[in-house]
Amino acid sequence: MSHTTLSKRKNPKSKARNPKQIKGSKFRKRRSLQTSKQSNNRTASNAAHAIKQFPNYIIQFGLILLTLGLAIFILTFYPIIKEEIIFQLASLIGKNDQKSAQIKPIDSRFSIVIPKISANARVFANVDPFNSQNYQPILAKGVAHARGSALPGEVGNVFIFAHSSANWYEANRYNSVFYLLNKLTSDDKIIIYYKNKKYIYRVLQKKIVES
Repeated sequence: MSHTTLSKRKNPKSKARNPKQIKGSKFRKRRSLQTSKQSNNRTASNAAHAIKQFPNYIIQFGLILLTLGLAIFILTFYPIIKEEIIFQLASLIGKNDQKSAQIKPIDSRFSIVIPKISANARVFANVDPFNSQNYQPILAKGVAHARGSALPGEVGNVFIFAHSSANWYEANRYNSVFYLLNKLTSDDKIIIYYKNKKYIYRVLQKKIVES
């Protein structure tokens, strides 16, 4: 009678695990979970801080825009404000009528002086008033005499023009020559120097026309 003995075959690839290894594996898993939780908490904390600071960012951005807008406003309207303040101060102390003898022309060859508003600018002759490429550079330096109109001492109308519409970053004192032209009243003086001669004109009336 034969007996068959059954034996359990061991898998050669499987190895018995050391209790220390099992314990170490659990520790690594636990440590990994703790690290993951700390990372999530840190991310949540940073997000909460960013949300809390968001109104401050909006306020700072608004202040920057306000400061920029104020700077552009001052640069744009500074010539007008300056001339208006000077005119009002002179009116208070009664010096607007005493300026004729005090103002010396910038260029006696051709210039315009309006004592009441302290205007004093060089005049460039024979400028085409219909060609902006021609007169724009001139108006950055002074005022212009229109080509085809009479010159001082000649029969006819002398047409002198200027404007204040230059870009704020190109504005200079010559752009503000005629800012206060509306302050002139009947009989105010307008003095033109041409070829070292002095011509005195008087205001008869004011009229606003299209450009």
